[in-house]
Amino acid sequence: MDVSLPRIVFLERDTVTAGDMDFSGIESLGEVTYCGNGNTDWAPGEFPAPLRDAEILILNKTKITRSFLAECPSLRCVCLLATGYNNIDPDAVRERGVAVCNVPGYSTDAVAQLTFGLLLQLAGSLPQYEASVREGIWCASSRYTYLSWPITELAGKTLGVVGYGAIGRKVAQIGNAFGMRVLAHTRTVPANAADVTFCSLEDLLRQADVLTLHCPLTPQTQGLIGKERLALMKPTAFLINTSRGGVVEEQALADALNSGRLAGAGIDVLETEPMPRDCPYRTAKNCLVTPHVAWAARESRARLLGEVERNIRAFLSGEPRNRVL
Repeated sequence: MDVSLPRIVFLERDTVTAGDMDFSGIESLGEVTYCGNGNTDWAPGEFPAPLRDAEILILNKTKITRSFLAECPSLRCVCLLATGYNNIDPDAVRERGVAVCNVPGYSTDAVAQLTFGLLLQLAGSLPQYEASVREGIWCASSRYTYLSWPITELAGKTLGVVGYGAIGRKVAQIGNAFGMRVLAHTRTVPANAADVTFCSLEDLLRQADVLTLHCPLTPQTQGLIGKERLALMKPTAFLINTSRGGVVEEQALADALNSGRLAGAGIDVLETEPMPRDCPYRTAKNCLVTPHVAWAARESRARLLGEVERNIRAFLSGEPRNRVL
């Protein structure tokens, strides 16, 4: 191995492949070592030797803290397998002069697709009807159909979009295609956004038949949707969260679902992942939960790895791209 090649450590490889991804592009850039898995957490003094010697780290959810950086004295760059970087201590990396590069926009279509996948299941009561067919209820029916659970048309309903980045815009576009009235709440209102009305969060919550969250997790958005804001929503409304779990207070949402204060929820992200056994969503009424897969279409994952490769190439050439810290 050419000792002049950069030492690259790839953490959490299993979170981006089921054996269906090609890593040869990244492997061509340096001496690549695959190390650890999701949410890797080594105690001080127990860090594997390749990690301690790493110059470039590729990771997803591993937390980068001062104590982590203290174990990696050669580290120069962190390349994220994600858009969000709330797992990075910004002061710690700045103090060390470590560059952090993310990948924006790689999963926009996939996340918007799952957002509506969850919503369509809720609107049509599809899980209940499908389960009833498997249980033989249709076989035993005296009629060609039965109307045991409500079915709701999306056309004419109000879609409330919180966060109007690339994914929020795509979701708004699809909502318009369904004939929905689209409201949005965002920090920075764009100059031109046809077919979307921007308003305060409180006004959006009061009017929305569907609330869908597409904002990053920051100190300002932590617990953004809690008991008081859920109380503003219509009891017939659905809530969809494909952003970050911490944006919603989990117990408050579960309580709203169990009391009938909210009609249903579609959740792809949790505050703690993997899901704890005592997560309140496990027993909440009409709550669909998927294991953080909104981003994970094969096409999105291939795009993600290609962007990480380009981020590393740019960093090595002295012109970092997608640098967020």
